[in-house]
Amino acid sequence: MLRLKLLAIGLTLAIVLVPWQVQGMERGEMDRLLAMARTQPDSPDFRAALIKRLGEAPIKSGEAFDSNGPDFIWAVESASQPSMILDDQPAGPLRQIAGTNLWFHVAQLRVGTSHRFHYLVNGAKFGGSYDVPAYTPDSYARPGVPQGKISEKLVHTSKLYGGMETNYWIYVPAQYNPAVPAALMVWQDGERYMTRNVEESCRLCPSLYRLQEVTDNLIHDKKIPVMIHVFVSPGTLNGKPLRSILYDTVSDKYGQFLLEELLPEVYAKYNIRKDAYSRAIQGQSSGGIAAFTVAFNHPESFSRVYTVVGSFTALQWKPGELDGGNIYPFKVRREPKRNLRVWMNDGSEDQEANSGSWPLQNIQLANSLKLKGYDFHFSFGGGTHHAALAASELPQCLTWLWRDYDPARTEQVFEQSAEEQSKPPFRVRIYNR
Repeated sequence: MLRLKLLAIGLTLAIVLVPWQVQGMERGEMDRLLAMARTQPDSPDFRAALIKRLGEAPIKSGEAFDSNGPDFIWAVESASQPSMILDDQPAGPLRQIAGTNLWFHVAQLRVGTSHRFHYLVNGAKFGGSYDVPAYTPDSYARPGVPQGKISEKLVHTSKLYGGMETNYWIYVPAQYNPAVPAALMVWQDGERYMTRNVEESCRLCPSLYRLQEVTDNLIHDKKIPVMIHVFVSPGTLNGKPLRSILYDTVSDKYGQFLLEELLPEVYAKYNIRKDAYSRAIQGQSSGGIAAFTVAFNHPESFSRVYTVVGSFTALQWKPGELDGGNIYPFKVRREPKRNLRVWMNDGSEDQEANSGSWPLQNIQLANSLKLKGYDFHFSFGGGTHHAALAASELPQCLTWLWRDYDPARTEQVFEQSAEEQSKPPFRVRIYNR
């Protein structure tokens, strides 16, 4: 795999000690575990709690970690003393639990981004992860913040796709007033966002994004407007998943499906604004290119776009018949500018496949947006084809996408900021050869 290091954005993934000043945040089991690590690190109770929290299998494989905001704990089983490399730097000594082969480490990391780690055991690399999310306070439920509600699963049967069945859910914030039309955000792969975190949740739970918690907090703080989320799963036809056909096909068909079939069902239930200024669309991986395709074809319907590790590659390319997603960097440069605000995200360890290079394509698209004068932001970390970075920075992303929103308006011309204009295009360096 060609691994890339982004030079132009001044990215640093270092350990930074930060204050955690949110009062009353539920920290629960993790706080108790961290307290035990400080006060009784050699006790059987701490060992049992550590294994229960992080899991015996991840500990043995060197992948175990957990966190609460900036506070992290790692554990690994090793007969000899391991050392830890965290964000490409030595992390300090691990502590052994007396009488065991279990080692642990506690540290604070910079929040709002993702991190990476691995171990060295007898000089050999062992375990680790490129995708360690570090959440800000806005990603945790806060006392006194009203919680929105998620609907039961709804099912749409498509005429456009010949009977395809699509599951979807609707999130309605506590502040929604049927007399006042709300903003809208549509999320592809909607099953990722339909659950909330609970105290026993771990980093692998389906609600990695913590989207409902983030939305509750940001609406309460008036950082984003009152908005309804529609979580749309990719459809199936006769039991066959159509995800790549729906999402990776560079055509207007999926956009027509959303705008002409599914969203009218949502609008029949709730009072939602129809101006593009008040509507956003998001997707991850193939869902990311789907979101971009819909907005690029329909800037009159969606003006805010959020893509996570977007698959701007040739997954559905049919030579001589149908373009692939790899064409987007060139479409953006050569076609008329759309009135879009775009947040993109990817990582240097994203996929390389016969259909293309995910990191290179995302960098190319980011440069195309820059050169064309789009209002855009590109987050590029050190992760894989994973949502850790996106989940960590979600509050920042939504705040940026909806910044300066005025419910009294129905339109705004998005312009690239002077700060972005002053920066050079993104460049890469081969660092693994």
